[in-house]
Amino acid sequence: MFTKIEHFEKAYQSLVSGTMNILNALTDQSLSQSVTDDHRTLGRMAWHNVTTIPEMMNLTGLTVKTIAPDAPVPKKAADIKAAYQAVTGELLKQVKEKWHDADLMAEDDMYGEKWKKGYTLYVLILHEVHHRGQMTVLMRQAGLPVPGTAGPSKEEWSKYGMKPPE
Repeated sequence: MFTKIEHFEKAYQSLVSGTMNILNALTDQSLSQSVTDDHRTLGRMAWHNVTTIPEMMNLTGLTVKTIAPDAPVPKKAADIKAAYQAVTGELLKQVKEKWHDADLMAEDDMYGEKWKKGYTLYVLILHEVHHRGQMTVLMRQAGLPVPGTAGPSKEEWSKYGMKPPE
């Protein structure tokens, strides 16, 4: 749980940077990749990360308007990337302008439970990291190079003069 806005800001900027690395690797063709026909596609998963931001954060009293929580999945990877950049920028700006450290202890009704705002920000990050992991599996299945987001990916170890771990 976050207790200081500046700690959230640093963690969120790192999260956004890693997610942007993933989004930059997507192609329009890869957006239709799924594990099976009855699971989310790579494009839907990427878009879910975008629309969760207004869906979740609007429950905290913030008004994230860049993207509607129920907006349809774009057909172009560039549109998903642009929407992600816009909505994450809007969220960070609102948190910094509208909340103070003490606000992070205030509780909101979140999915039938009471969550402190600082916990909601923590869950938002965990949620996105979870889906980023799913996205990297789909990216491998689609034949895309997978960028490292928390250390080098298999493809990136050679940049450091090392063999990938087994």
